[in-house]
Amino acid sequence: MSKMRLRKGDRVYVVSGKDKGKEGKILRRDIAKELIVVENVNMVTKSMRPTQKNPKGGLVKLEAAFNASKAMLVCPNCGKPTRVSRAFLDNGKKVRVCKKCGEIVDKS
Repeated sequence: MSKMRLRKGDRVYVVSGKDKGKEGKILRRDIAKELIVVENVNMVTKSMRPTQKNPKGGLVKLEAAFNASKAMLVCPNCGKPTRVSRAFLDNGKKVRVCKKCGEIVDKS
């Protein structure tokens, strides 16, 4: 059972590694391996062969996955990197809550 509390579309702050201090939006996540891909973070150069989509081929820069534990959620309410707790609403729905400002993080 995974404890990943980050979702696709969340804004995150990178806590450690070569891109420490950068912020970006989560593009993809792998729940089983606890990996995330964040826009403009952990950029790698990959050699691509020519295809119909990319007829020239050559070297392409793209984002690589890294461990979700190296990123912290940026609270949309207070704008600070924060840890996330869980809470239940009156209707029984489980939501994520910012530990700094106490506001609900989930949009719906």
